[in-house]
Amino acid sequence: MRQIPTEEAVGQVLCHDMTQIVTDPDKPRFKGPRFKKGHVVREEDVPVLLSMGKRSLYVLELEPGQLHENDAAERLAALIEGPGVRRKNDAPSEGKIDLVADVDGCLLVDGERLVAVNSVDDVMIATRQGNIAIKAGDDVAGTRVIPLVVGEDVLEKAEAAAGDEPLLTVRPFALKRAAIMATGSEVATGLIEDRFTPVIAKKLETYGIETVMTAQPGDDADALVACLHGMRDSGDVDLIVCTGGMSVDPDDNTPGAIKASGARVVTYGAPVLPGAMMLMGYYEGVFGPSDPRTAPGLPVVGLPGCAMYNDATVFDLVLPRIAAGVELTKRDFVTLGEGGLCLRCPTCTYPHCPFGK
Repeated sequence: MRQIPTEEAVGQVLCHDMTQIVTDPDKPRFKGPRFKKGHVVREEDVPVLLSMGKRSLYVLELEPGQLHENDAAERLAALIEGPGVRRKNDAPSEGKIDLVADVDGCLLVDGERLVAVNSVDDVMIATRQGNIAIKAGDDVAGTRVIPLVVGEDVLEKAEAAAGDEPLLTVRPFALKRAAIMATGSEVATGLIEDRFTPVIAKKLETYGIETVMTAQPGDDADALVACLHGMRDSGDVDLIVCTGGMSVDPDDNTPGAIKASGARVVTYGAPVLPGAMMLMGYYEGVFGPSDPRTAPGLPVVGLPGCAMYNDATVFDLVLPRIAAGVELTKRDFVTLGEGGLCLRCPTCTYPHCPFGK
C-alpha cells in the first residue's frame, strides 16, 4: 500500500472505501461509500475524488503473480459458464460475478468437481441445488475470491480442480409428448373414475409435455404388456407413465409388465418417502418424435398411488431430468436417500423445502 496524488491514481486499486457526504441544498443529501474498496480508479473518477477532498489516495500495488479480486472472479466465472448458463452482470460487482439460466430446463451441477474447486483456499463458488427445474433468467450461481488480492497460483489450482468441462449446465426440456397407462380393473370397468391420469397430465404439462395418449387396460398382465407395446411402438410419444399397481400385492402386475414388455429396468424402488415403489426404465433404441437421444431410449416410469395424493413425491425429484432427456442411473436414485423424507407439511412448499435436497 502506498500514498500517491489523486491525479496519478488512474488504474490503481483503492485500499479502502471512500465516503462521500453531500450537503448541497440543491442536491439530494447523501452519506456513504462513493467508491468501494477494490475499485479501480478511472479518469472520470479523479474530479469526483478531488471534490470529496481527496488530494491523495492509498492504493494497492499488485506484485507479479497477484490478481485483483475482479480479475480472479472473471476466471472463476469461466469455470461455471456452460450451455444454458450465462453471466448476469457484464462486469464484476465488488469482486463478485452472478450467473443465470439462459433457457428453461434442468440445472445440472457437477457436485464432485464443485467440491474440489471450493476446497481450494480463498476461492468460492455457490450454486443452486442441482437437478431442479429452472426458468430462463433464474439465478444459478455466484462466485468471488475471499481476499482483495489473490495469488495467480490459487486460480490455477481452482482451474485444475474444475477440469475442462463447465461445472454447470442447464439442459433444456426436450420431451414433448407422453402416454399414460392407468391400471386397475375398477378403472377399466368404470366402477371408479380415473383420477390418476389428470394429476399426472397436469404435472407433465408444467414441463411442456402434452399427454397425447391414455389407456385403462385393467389388471391382466398380458393386457398391460400389449398396451405398453402399443404405446412404445406408436412412434408418437417421448415418455410412458404407468400409474398404479406398483406394490408387492399378488395382483399388482405393473412392474412385471413393464419388464416383460422389453424395458430395461434401472430401478424398482427408491429411498424416498413418499414414492418408495417407483420404477424407472428405458426401451433401449426406441425414440419418440421429440426425444433428444441423450438417454438410451424411450423412458418408462411406474408410479405408485402416492403420486396421486401427495403434492411432492420421488417423481417430482426426478421429473426435471426426465423431461430434459437426461439418462438416469441406479446411483441417481440411491443418492436421493439423504433428504428423501418428506415431512408432509400442511402447506407444501416444494421445491422450496428440504425434501430432495
